[in-house]
Amino acid sequence: MTYIPNTDAERAEMLKIIGVNSFEDLISNIPASLRLKGDLKISDAFSEYEVLKHMRDLSNKNETVTEFASYLGGGAYDHFIPAIVDHVISRPEFYTAYTPYQAELSQGTLQVMYEFQSCVSMLAGLDIANASLYDGGSAIAEAAIMAMNISRKDKILVASTLHDHYKEVLTTYLSGISVTYDEIAEDDGTISLADLKSKLSDDVAAVIVQHPNFFGNLEQVDEINKLVKEFPKVQFIVSFNPITVGILKSPGDYGADIAIAEGQPLGVPLSFGGPYIGLFATKDANIRKMPGRMAGKTLDSKGKEGFVLALQTREQHIKREKATSNICTNQGLITLAVLTYLTYIGKEGLVEVAKQCYNKAHYLAEEIEKIPGFELKYKKEFFNEFAINCEKNVDDLLAKLHDQKIMGGLNLKKFGNTGLLIAVTEKRSKAELDNYVEVLKSL
Repeated sequence: MTYIPNTDAERAEMLKIIGVNSFEDLISNIPASLRLKGDLKISDAFSEYEVLKHMRDLSNKNETVTEFASYLGGGAYDHFIPAIVDHVISRPEFYTAYTPYQAELSQGTLQVMYEFQSCVSMLAGLDIANASLYDGGSAIAEAAIMAMNISRKDKILVASTLHDHYKEVLTTYLSGISVTYDEIAEDDGTISLADLKSKLSDDVAAVIVQHPNFFGNLEQVDEINKLVKEFPKVQFIVSFNPITVGILKSPGDYGADIAIAEGQPLGVPLSFGGPYIGLFATKDANIRKMPGRMAGKTLDSKGKEGFVLALQTREQHIKREKATSNICTNQGLITLAVLTYLTYIGKEGLVEVAKQCYNKAHYLAEEIEKIPGFELKYKKEFFNEFAINCEKNVDDLLAKLHDQKIMGGLNLKKFGNTGLLIAVTEKRSKAELDNYVEVLKSL
């Protein structure tokens, strides 16, 4: 934000217009017992130059993916972002825009939403998509609530291989609702089909699966779908990585009723964990139960094409008992970033990114397995993320990698497991992958 200080004279003028003599007079209605005694324990005021220098000094303490080769994953990935993305979203008509309350006056914003929805529908292989949710975690929870509204059931089956953070968001969302939450057991890095089959019944509202899952492994989604479809009212919800559809089936192609995703891999910077964007798509039959908002395209009275806000089902806009969620808006600027990224790289570009992620991850995994004391944690197919076990202490291992300007991965100890989770994107060169291996060998 622009640095705009207030001088003593300007403050005095504002107080005079308000009708008080001092700041103390302005807050006289607050009891003295509740007010701070003495001054705030902060440094003296900075000039504009001093503020900028201080912020730069703080920023320089950060270790970024510009100077480090990052193998961190677990939901946020270091993908290449074309320069056009930042250029487009920095245009003032987009950068400063807020959610359109007089929606049809904001034709540019509505067109972005509409085109974004079209891209998400294509990625998910499903009929319709909304104009985005807050992030991948909240999208999971909204999908679960939607499934319960559709089926009128209150039991949710959740894959134990779902990201722990998503589970936490899900249980928080559902904490005020009467719901039975049950986890499907893990079997060597993917869910147990036998356990799923034993827990499925007509009382279940939804089965929630992540594909690829938290460990990077590919779930047996076709087999899962066959089991779920034996109970027609059960919604099959899939959390997917949107990059994977460059070489893998879309969720709709293997039977998902609702598909959600974290859209961060699609042109959104890591940004300390946010803001990100939740992608949400479903079958046409579910449109009236879908959360969030959706833009539509129509013709006006003169036959000219125009865009409208076709769906906005929160309680501020419709009867509370008819509301599907309290999602109040979409991630407008991040939506534009995703749309720009997808438009720029196109279908062929998405295929190329997916192939590079897959091939480079498998190359690194194969090379690591050749090192004595290292092995793949799971003998399952994966996309661009995999877990390894090693004889070395993982924290010590990561520290040694860090010394070589390598963010080596996620210690699964943080998630109640063992081993190291490694993610590889198209940004990693063969030289960087070989250097990673050489560092491990040196240990």
